[in-house]
Amino acid sequence: MAGMRVSLEFTPPRWSRPGSERETIQATIAAIVEAERAGVDAAWASEDPDSWDAIAVLSAAAVQTERIGLTTGVVNPFYRHPALIAASFSTLDRISDGRARLGFGRGQTEWYQRSLGIETGEPLKRLEEAILLLRQWWREPYIAASSGPLGVRDWTRGFGPLQAHLPIILAAAGPKAVSLAGRLADGILFNELTSLDAMRSIIAEARSAAAGAGRDPDRLHFVAKPGLIITDDPRPVLERLKTRIAMINTLPGMGRLIETDGFDVPAILDAVRRAMRTDEVLARGGAFADVRRVADLDAARAAIPAELIDRLAIVGPIEHACRRIGQLHGIGVGEIVINRGDLARNGDSDTLIAVLKSC
Repeated sequence: MAGMRVSLEFTPPRWSRPGSERETIQATIAAIVEAERAGVDAAWASEDPDSWDAIAVLSAAAVQTERIGLTTGVVNPFYRHPALIAASFSTLDRISDGRARLGFGRGQTEWYQRSLGIETGEPLKRLEEAILLLRQWWREPYIAASSGPLGVRDWTRGFGPLQAHLPIILAAAGPKAVSLAGRLADGILFNELTSLDAMRSIIAEARSAAAGAGRDPDRLHFVAKPGLIITDDPRPVLERLKTRIAMINTLPGMGRLIETDGFDVPAILDAVRRAMRTDEVLARGGAFADVRRVADLDAARAAIPAELIDRLAIVGPIEHACRRIGQLHGIGVGEIVINRGDLARNGDSDTLIAVLKSC
């Protein structure tokens, strides 16, 4: 199965624990350096508005690495104005000698509108306008203008990225966002635990949109986050992964991503959403921490069949993982992203990375 890239996602939970801040920061950068040494293709740094600055973390890692790709997962055009995104990624790309990729998406607009006082307008139009502006700012003569709500007026930047074409990987779920990815982006990042059925459908939609826009659909790059954990005892792992479904796929528009033949996913998510009180929290602009405070996680997990998680995640022995990775490759996925914390549970990380790249 030549061609499957294997990448790691780095997340900030430990940064919020007091008492060893410097050691925690150094450990994160050291882990990215170690990932490069182990042959990992890219480091993805997650970003939400209540945690770290992913671009700063990747910039720190850039000066201590030479080969590994550096990608955000994901930034959005509300929390960061496109002019700032253009500046940040031009800088990161130059610091890293051309290794930056923009993982981009709309994020959860309720947070920006209701809690941070940020005007989001029509989110999909803002996302499209931002991509068009970035493409202008990232090629000579680095001048951009737009006729959309951002109203940028021939603003000139001093320089662009080192790459002639800095890739934009769009986190897309709904049909309109998928179409946008096919027309303007370089690929799609699937949310963690997206089903094979959903990925197959979305890949076809994106390729059709690319062809309709006169682009080569085979050049789109599709990235999956399959919740991969190697174990001989899947049951407790599947139970633990239910929390990820409860936290993420109850958000608006995210249910589509776990649609799976043989399961009534809308009914399952209705029950989970009630247990999590997701709609109530979003209505007041609350974030993940607010959901956790009020949720009945036991009830939410009880509403999610373990058999569904088994279909969504890759949990089991290495032979099982290789078969499932082969299925992903077969529908057009070119890169898998493994949570670094999950990888640490798998034992010898170096050996596992080598095996997964050779599946």
